[in-house]
Amino acid sequence: MKFRPLHDRVVIRRAEGDIKSKGGIIIPDNAKEKPQQGEVLAVGPGTRDESGKLIPLDVKAGDTVLFGKWSGTEVKIDGADVLIMKEADVMGIVDTREAAKKAA
Repeated sequence: MKFRPLHDRVVIRRAEGDIKSKGGIIIPDNAKEKPQQGEVLAVGPGTRDESGKLIPLDVKAGDTVLFGKWSGTEVKIDGADVLIMKEADVMGIVDTREAAKKAA
C-alpha cells in the first residue's frame, strides 16, 4: 500500500531511541521516552490560501526534523510505525550536513 498525505500533513519515521540509560541500566520499551526527531517520508501538496492558490510545504521527504513531544498521530503503514502530523507541528529542520562537519 502506498500512502500519500493530504493538504499540509507530513509522514515522519521517528528516530530510534537509545536502549540504555547513561548509567548502563536497560530501560524497558514502555518506560523509554520517545525521540522527538525523525525523518520525513512523505509530504502533502500544501494548503490553499483564501484566493485558492496552493502554498507548498517548507519540509520535503528526506529532511530530518524536530517535533513536539505529543505531536502527531501514530499509525502503522506497511508494518512500519510512523507519525502523521500537520506541518505546523514541526518545529524545525535539522541540518545534518552541519552536524557531519562538526563530527569529522
